[in-house]
Amino acid sequence: MTGKEIHWADLAAEQLIATKNKTRYVCASGITPSGVVHIGNFREVITTALVARALEKKGKKVKFIYSWDDYDTFRKVPADFPKQELLTTYLRKPIVDIPDPFDCHKSYAEHNEKEFEKYLPLVSIKPKFLYQAQKYRSCEYADLIKNALVHRVAIAEILNRYRETPLEKEWYPVTIFCSSCNKDTTTITAYTPDYELSYTCECGHKETFDFRKKGIAKLLWRCDWPYRWYFEHVDFEPGGKDHSTVGGSFTTGCEIIREILHSEPPQYVMYDFISIKGRGGKISSSKGNVITLKEVLEIYEPPIARWLFASTRPNTEFAISFDLDVITFYEEFDKCERIYFGEKTELSSELLDKEKRIYELSALKIPRALPLQIGFRHLTTVAQIYELNINKTLSYFKEQIKTPTDKKKLKTRISCVINWLKEFAPEDFKFKLNSEAPILTLTAVQKQALQSAITILKTKELNDTQLHQEFYTIMQSTQLEMKEFFKLFYTILISKERGPKLASFILTTGKTKVVKLLSQALTRSSSPDK
Repeated sequence: MTGKEIHWADLAAEQLIATKNKTRYVCASGITPSGVVHIGNFREVITTALVARALEKKGKKVKFIYSWDDYDTFRKVPADFPKQELLTTYLRKPIVDIPDPFDCHKSYAEHNEKEFEKYLPLVSIKPKFLYQAQKYRSCEYADLIKNALVHRVAIAEILNRYRETPLEKEWYPVTIFCSSCNKDTTTITAYTPDYELSYTCECGHKETFDFRKKGIAKLLWRCDWPYRWYFEHVDFEPGGKDHSTVGGSFTTGCEIIREILHSEPPQYVMYDFISIKGRGGKISSSKGNVITLKEVLEIYEPPIARWLFASTRPNTEFAISFDLDVITFYEEFDKCERIYFGEKTELSSELLDKEKRIYELSALKIPRALPLQIGFRHLTTVAQIYELNINKTLSYFKEQIKTPTDKKKLKTRISCVINWLKEFAPEDFKFKLNSEAPILTLTAVQKQALQSAITILKTKELNDTQLHQEFYTIMQSTQLEMKEFFKLFYTILISKERGPKLASFILTTGKTKVVKLLSQALTRSSSPDK
């Protein structure tokens, strides 16, 4: 260790270099596209991407590969997919051969793959995609399969170390997709110590084939993973909590690659599960309980989506929020950005360095100077004043926009704000500015308070702090209680009892509009019965 590494990605990179001092490293991740590829799956990709960036900072070249395990068996129909009956007929077949129930891609697998691949570049992640069905069917792994078959007894002994019930004596480390029905409902009956396998299938088909010429044999997962590490020369790959238990697939993978292939496993980082705020527990594609990267990017700017992971250790479970915590996350990211550009220095040097490094790993591209920052909370007010019109909201800030980059960044944030307001903001957070004041019954004291406010707005140039103080002066002079005072103004302006901070809201809305509504409320009002 150099003693300077303060982020987990840098520590992982430093450990990797200390173990294997190479000029180029292979970093890997992958997933089975058995359903919607969700934000929990993204944690594996971003974990790999952050370590890859840390390696690059240390002057190393990185090959980042991402494997689509689309030759896996289709075992369960996800609850939220259309054409459930059709999909059911494809159970036990390779995922790559299932038709796309959405009718927009060549296959079910490709649909799930492309929907994910489309959004990765938006968060500055561009791996080389490997499609395992292509590799298996082109017989690229024939020698690996032969090695596993030759050593099947030794592999079984490794797996049995962690099993309560030992594997059967006739266990094989491969599965076969029947060349007649294309299902994995097969039983291997013989292996010739070369490249020939014989099998029978539940459909009645029997066959002996050469797996150098016919790619219907596939390594089982516990073998597939370590053999792929060996084949791709993988130096780093993270894995989920479910793979990381003692005796889990990572444990047995390490023993297989060491004892059978006489090589070393990649450096490994375990990552924990992610939940969605208000929808606790493990995300599940099969249950339809998922949030995708696309949906996250509709609410979070790409650097903030990266920041959510860069600012959290992989082995820590956390929730991605779509409630009011969204505002807090934006505020925390903006603070991290200000720290990086030296706008906030009251922290300890260690914490400053840590925050700066988190920002470096979060940014798609580090800007030359502190970008324009308009707070998410403030934008929710402005956007609602302009009835969620992105261009009008953007125009409101035209004096603050200095560069095309600022404009693009702000437009993205406004879009996220509008999406959040439409989909996730609590009802008491939403409002719409009245075009006309409601007809109210007003007391003499209330009328006096409104008239005083109108006079102030017409005659004085005040900032929000000063205007807020003027409101308290009005309350004191009229002896109107605070709750009643604010309720009166919010009722006139947005027909609600509560709303955004009143002084700031009035100045953002524009004094002319507010004076018009307050004046209308006065002229239209009636007095309470005596």
